[in-house]
Amino acid sequence: MKYFSTDRIGRIFILSLEPGDYILESIKELIKKENVKDAIVISAIGTLDEYRMHYVLTTSFPPKNKFEHWKDKPLELAHIGGIIANGEPHLHVLVSDPEKAYAGHLEDGCRVLYLAEITVIEIKGLDLKRIRDERQIQRLTSGS
Repeated sequence: MKYFSTDRIGRIFILSLEPGDYILESIKELIKKENVKDAIVISAIGTLDEYRMHYVLTTSFPPKNKFEHWKDKPLELAHIGGIIANGEPHLHVLVSDPEKAYAGHLEDGCRVLYLAEITVIEIKGLDLKRIRDERQIQRLTSGS
């Protein structure tokens, strides 16, 4: 196990998205516009009418992924969580319809139906990066 620690919190961003806005694209725009290097996404709520995600299907290497896409389907956005390292977001998402919940890796193309509110907290002093190990699995590292 590795872990990274800092007591330096930077800015706190609350994204308020409107109908037709795209979730991951908006987070990426915030990262670029505000020059956010390292951060954590701690919460997200809202509704979606289009949803794209992927999840792992196998335990072998390299893993096989399944990509899912729903369009014109009302979904509740229950959570987004993850880490932005060196300006690159790695985020997972949880949405539901009246019958099921769906969780996986957030992809571009998730569109807001009515509203979405997302909290991003900038962290300082860790110099986070993702590198691939010998099995090509992404690992989080810190330069501090």
